[in-house]
Amino acid sequence: MDKNDSLYEDVTPNPEFLIKSIAEQGYSLESALADLMDNSLSANASRIEVLADAEKQPFTLFLADNGDGMSLAQLKSAMQFPSSSPDDSRSNNDLGRFGLGLKTASFSQTRSFTVLSRQKGESLYNARTWDVSLLKSGKWRMLINNADEINELLLQYNCISKEHLNESAKFSANTIVIWKGLYKFENYIDENNRIAALKKELTEVTAEYLEIVFHRFMEREANPLILRINNKILSPFNPFPISQSKFRSLEPLKKKFHDDAIKIEGFVLPSRSIDESSDGLNIWTTRYRSLMGMEGIYIYRCNRIIFFGGWNRLIKKGPRLQLARLRVDIGNGVDNLINLNVAKSQVIIPHDLKRGFEEYIIKLKVEAEKEFYNRGLDRFPSPSKPKVEGLFSKKSSNKGVLLEFNDDFPLIKDLKLGLDKDDKSKFLVLLKMINTQVNKIRHVHQTQEFVGLEEHDGVSLEHIATCIKSMKNLGIKNTVIKERIVEELGFGEGSLPESILKTLEN
Repeated sequence: MDKNDSLYEDVTPNPEFLIKSIAEQGYSLESALADLMDNSLSANASRIEVLADAEKQPFTLFLADNGDGMSLAQLKSAMQFPSSSPDDSRSNNDLGRFGLGLKTASFSQTRSFTVLSRQKGESLYNARTWDVSLLKSGKWRMLINNADEINELLLQYNCISKEHLNESAKFSANTIVIWKGLYKFENYIDENNRIAALKKELTEVTAEYLEIVFHRFMEREANPLILRINNKILSPFNPFPISQSKFRSLEPLKKKFHDDAIKIEGFVLPSRSIDESSDGLNIWTTRYRSLMGMEGIYIYRCNRIIFFGGWNRLIKKGPRLQLARLRVDIGNGVDNLINLNVAKSQVIIPHDLKRGFEEYIIKLKVEAEKEFYNRGLDRFPSPSKPKVEGLFSKKSSNKGVLLEFNDDFPLIKDLKLGLDKDDKSKFLVLLKMINTQVNKIRHVHQTQEFVGLEEHDGVSLEHIATCIKSMKNLGIKNTVIKERIVEELGFGEGSLPESILKTLEN
């Protein structure tokens, strides 16, 4: 015994009390299931099934996926509190953060859950069970399920899967999460109300929520995600149906933020969508959400929506803003900076970005209100097929046909969005140098003057001056810079303006 032990008290928390407390993290049934599905998607699942047995109590719910599955060591790690640190580096498609989602999401709905898993290609499953009733002794204990228990659980899952429609013969579940006893629904006094409440929550509220939250995964061309809830295969709902509608977008903004990037883009729905949404189902709203219910910010984290509807306390919702939607794309590298909560349902816009968000939202608000007051006027042009832009475009000139980089090429356009003022100057100058050299090789380029420079290709004297200063800061001599500017930008000897010469001399 350490002689200093008498100075300290053992404060190991009671496991039963702690688990019941941390389970209250703001989860609803739909957000809890979405959190489990994040693990499935991170494990490369292409089909996920949610099946509930509500005919007898305790209610049992199965969530199964065909992802990579887990070895015994991986399963034991996944069932620990927590299974990883939020500070750990993760792959770009990892939808987790705290290493708590599986446990907290499950305990928010049940007091006993089991995870069966096998690695893809293997035949035997391993299983572990967390049960609050086993923690009443005050000891942290997790049940090791034996082969008979595993086979019984697999039999239950296979039976309930066959009882529902839309079963896939090609589907092979590698991981199955089983919630035994959904206490939030079983507390209803009337048994019929319990069953009706669970079915409604799954087939209406949860189904619609998942169709919105995971729509990009269901819409992807390669290996689209299939979601099945009981008898229903879900259909994706895209809140930004740009290809199908007369959406109007504001100029997007993209900003590098620490080790990641944040892109925001505002959209204004046509005023006729107000009448269309009141008539029933349409591309603008879901069955249970109105235009006002869907206005606001949609934050995508690794293509998964973590927040939607409302303005995240930046401005108030209102009828005049029901045509406004703001799309925000972020990666998982800034989770700690946006204060993403355990349930992945709430974020806080960091102070560094808040003003930029507010200014952009004000512009979006103005455009949405204009459109709202112009109801009855079809001001948007008819949708047309998007023009496929090439990397290079041809331009006629008195020197012949010139090739130059196309500013509307998607990769170039997106890259420019993410550059600050100085980096944009360097990028434009670099493009011009490449354009010049390409045309030299084609034997159609001649020397030019600085007159009308910015109007011609967007490269201004300020851009060139910025580039010169950067080259000087890198230790490149003035004579070398001058030769490069004259030669590779395609300007004749003696044509450099006074401001550029001064920049070279300073």
